[in-house]
Amino acid sequence: MTTKLEEAAKEDFTAEVSEWIEAFDDVVAADWEQGAELLGALRQRAHEAGVPTPSELTTPYRNTIPKHDELPYPGDPALERRVESLIRWNAMAMVHGQNKKDAGIGGHISTYSSLATLLEVGFNHFFHAKYNVGGKEQPGDFVYFQGHASPGVYARAYLEGRLDDDRLKNFRHELRETPGLSSYPHPWLMPDFWNFPTVSMGIGPLNAIYQARFMRYLENRKLIEPTDRKVWAFVGDGETDEVDSLGAISVAAREKLDNLVFVVNCNLQRLDGPVRGNKRIIDELEGVFHGAGWNVIKVIWSSDWDALFERDHTGLLLRRMEECVDGEYQTFKAKDGAYLREHFFGKYPELLELVKDMTDEQLSLLRRGGHDRKKIYNAYKRAVDHKGGPTVILAKTVKGHGLGSAQARNATHSEKKLPDDGLAAFVKRFEIPIPEEAAKAGTFYRPAQDAPEIVYMQQRRKELGGYLPTREVPKSDFKAPPLDYFAEWTAGSNKRAVSTTMGFVSILRHLMKDPAIGRLIVPIVPDEGRTFGLESAIRQVGIYAPEGQKYQPHDADMLLYYREDKDGQILEEGITEAGSMASFTAAGTAYVNYKVPSIPFYMYYSMFGFQRIGDMVWAFADSRGKGFLMGGTAGRTTMLGEGLQHQDGHSIVLASTVPTCITYDTAFVYELAVVIQDGIKRMYENMEDCFYYITMYNEDYTMPPMPEGSAEGILRGIYKLKPASEEATAQLFGSGPILNEVLRAQEILATEYSVHADVWSVTSYTELRRDALAIERWNRLHPAEKEKVPYIMKALGSAAGPIIATSDYMKSVPDLLSPWLPSRLVTLGTDGFGRSDNREHLRRHFEVSAEAIVGATLSKLAREGKFKAKAAQKAMTELGLDVEAKDPARA
Repeated sequence: MTTKLEEAAKEDFTAEVSEWIEAFDDVVAADWEQGAELLGALRQRAHEAGVPTPSELTTPYRNTIPKHDELPYPGDPALERRVESLIRWNAMAMVHGQNKKDAGIGGHISTYSSLATLLEVGFNHFFHAKYNVGGKEQPGDFVYFQGHASPGVYARAYLEGRLDDDRLKNFRHELRETPGLSSYPHPWLMPDFWNFPTVSMGIGPLNAIYQARFMRYLENRKLIEPTDRKVWAFVGDGETDEVDSLGAISVAAREKLDNLVFVVNCNLQRLDGPVRGNKRIIDELEGVFHGAGWNVIKVIWSSDWDALFERDHTGLLLRRMEECVDGEYQTFKAKDGAYLREHFFGKYPELLELVKDMTDEQLSLLRRGGHDRKKIYNAYKRAVDHKGGPTVILAKTVKGHGLGSAQARNATHSEKKLPDDGLAAFVKRFEIPIPEEAAKAGTFYRPAQDAPEIVYMQQRRKELGGYLPTREVPKSDFKAPPLDYFAEWTAGSNKRAVSTTMGFVSILRHLMKDPAIGRLIVPIVPDEGRTFGLESAIRQVGIYAPEGQKYQPHDADMLLYYREDKDGQILEEGITEAGSMASFTAAGTAYVNYKVPSIPFYMYYSMFGFQRIGDMVWAFADSRGKGFLMGGTAGRTTMLGEGLQHQDGHSIVLASTVPTCITYDTAFVYELAVVIQDGIKRMYENMEDCFYYITMYNEDYTMPPMPEGSAEGILRGIYKLKPASEEATAQLFGSGPILNEVLRAQEILATEYSVHADVWSVTSYTELRRDALAIERWNRLHPAEKEKVPYIMKALGSAAGPIIATSDYMKSVPDLLSPWLPSRLVTLGTDGFGRSDNREHLRRHFEVSAEAIVGATLSKLAREGKFKAKAAQKAMTELGLDVEAKDPARA
């Protein structure tokens, strides 16, 4: 039973709570950041005292920044609104007009309609094209644009005078006489405009995080000057369902990347319908980002709602907002003001009373926060001023805002054009001064360059350092080391057994010591440094850690201890191929983004390379990235014991599909050295837009010295390694460690069966095929000219007999040459699932052993009448080949 004394104590405590709240209000009124610090201190003290505190991953469904904390808007809202209206029209007219004359060409008008104000506040007040440090120009902010909003970015460049009518008329028409505009941000297609590919979904957010991290890496290593530059990533709320979008947000918080700002365009819709019909995506994302340690700023309601909040003294308006789910909010915007009055405000009589003086039209014009300049400005300002971690801004918008009947409807993402009455309504609403017929035709409109709105937008960009986006490649004065720089590795291993992986690590360490280019080398590894033998490199240059090494490693008393450092050179990414590829992208494009020609070497399990991050590899190529992908533990039979999921027989096939990826499957360290030297020269001295995929193996064997005159063949893809001792009647191709099986097969053929064969090292089937295709195309288009000859045919010359090509990869790799070697080529490869065993048994299983090569050679010669068929059949038994064994491709 409660006593009167206890009741009195409660009354006294209630009064005390009021005093505490009043005191807290005084602190917040003076400085909201001090208020936040005070709350944090109280929470910490509660934890120390054992008092549980409720989790606050989500906050009430209203703006993070209250009205009384807002700063005045610094720009001219009227002129900015005018500029935005013109951009909206030209963006919509571009997509509409194109689909009217070329049905089905595609494009998107609703995404930019929701994003327009968010971008314009950035363009007018935040996005710096460059910074000035001590009189020296430094790179500006990086903006990852939401890919489907590209028409709006083009329309702004049009008003700026950077694009003309013909370019806009050829949106998505890139193969006409007049240059067109690419569908999305594609640096490959528009190399002077776009910086970052952001479609496919999820690539932009992931790359933005690692870009911000790489920026800090360059600053901490003193390769660039620290500035206030930011990485801005505009992300769709539906895009956050893509695993890549949110999968690395903890990295940004862990590394305290306060140079990173995410702006999530919460228009509540994806392609087919609501992002979260039965919930609220803003609440969900707030919890996710808060939990990961981000600074979260919500911009949900516009200034139109401020008066309603002020007049609502019961909190009922906020309660009603929190009762609604996104499916309802979508409907509220798709319907009219009368519907909003009945179904939103009408649930409670008090809310109806709150809006009794507002007309239905006024209710329909109540905006969301992502369309309010002042709210957005304050969110951006707080984001750029925030220190100690990344910020995400969750901005609520309307998909298709301003598009009349298309606004907020399920089909709005797929809208490509508006009906005539919709166009007329659009130009009326946004005050575009063109005749009705011109509106229906989707005619572009650009005021004179001395018009107030154009002068204003140009001045704003001038004050912020110039135009964005723009891509400018600096002139290169880079000098690659000559081939004799690698003499230690072209000389062979002097009878010492080493792997090509160990040979590469030795080359890498040597490069990092180089006084000219050593600091530009960026080693990247996903938690496999010791697998690849990087212990000595870890000790030599350290692993990058922005806070240094705050602990003493347990192996500190050893020579090769685990060393982390603020200016460490190695990017050890943990177990993440996607994150490592994002770092590779940041480093591989630094030559244009930071004017620093960093040379990334990304080492990884080849099995988990292209198949896991193939989409990002294509984006890297689109970005005109440069660098070396080093596929370690390569091959299906070279990786001992690991089995199916670790044994790679297909990465070369996947790499061959990327146009700018130059692929090599090297057998010897001297081949590796020749390729790396050539790659550095081509990419950084000659500034070719390409990158390299090179396989590395973990099988140890003696590395021979480089044969004289073989450099050209190594780079072109093939050279004769060991001629037959007598006139050859067969040709044996080999790559990687399987080349040793080929050499052994050559010996067995000669000593046991008196069949003599030449041995060829094929370093790149891909390059041989590309050369042959290019020659074939030239011959086809020049029938009156003398035929050119592909390099593969030149190299073979008069070499006689069938060709037995053996690889530790799928048969489709050597088969790349089959059009030019139709009846001669017999391919042996490792099609099928891997197995756990040693190399001897794996190669016998996949029929790529020396014995299998001998059997294939004799069989082919027998079919051609150059070897007795019965003798060939007998040889199968002698070689221990099971002729009735199950096909390993299906085993």
